[in-house]
Amino acid sequence: MAKERLKSPRARLFVALDLPDDVREGIVAWQRGLGDPALRPVKPESLHMTLVFLGYHPEKAIDRIAEAALGVDTPAPEIRLEPDPVGVPRGKQRPRLFALDAPSEGAVELQRQVEERLVEARFYEPEKRPFWPHLTVARVKPETRGKRRPALVESPPGPLPERLFRPFVALRLVLFRSHLRPQGAEYVPLAEKDLKPAHTNGR
Repeated sequence: MAKERLKSPRARLFVALDLPDDVREGIVAWQRGLGDPALRPVKPESLHMTLVFLGYHPEKAIDRIAEAALGVDTPAPEIRLEPDPVGVPRGKQRPRLFALDAPSEGAVELQRQVEERLVEARFYEPEKRPFWPHLTVARVKPETRGKRRPALVESPPGPLPERLFRPFVALRLVLFRSHLRPQGAEYVPLAEKDLKPAHTNGR
């Protein structure tokens, strides 16, 4: 039985907040100005805020994972993007990626509830580091093919345009499957939930 379980198909899963179309389009337009050849902009369909990375789980558990992760009753969070991308790891000469800080008390609370439900369902063990609301916008190519060391970025990404400073509401919670490809990860939505705005005036 143990060998049979090990051979069962497995999926690499994570839960994330999707972006409104206008925010996504604005970021994609800004990404076109990334001039450093060491930078690889995150694809439009891959722009999202990850809440919980689950790692690999049996495919047969996906429905139960979706039920646990998307069963929250939390209002759609308001999010604000900080204008200046930060290198990750912070303070390193050769960051692996660049991300936008996205302060949001609502996203922090939503993440807490999603995590709590997944822990109770025994699909997840919490990370020791605190949740960081952020949006990855560019990854750094390896210095040489087949090596892990990131290339040196001589022209880091500049600030966002002013029109992207305005807060927005993230209305969709999604369970994604991640397929690792040589050209970068491909994310496939498996289940989603539309979140209600915080203020609906009783409607």
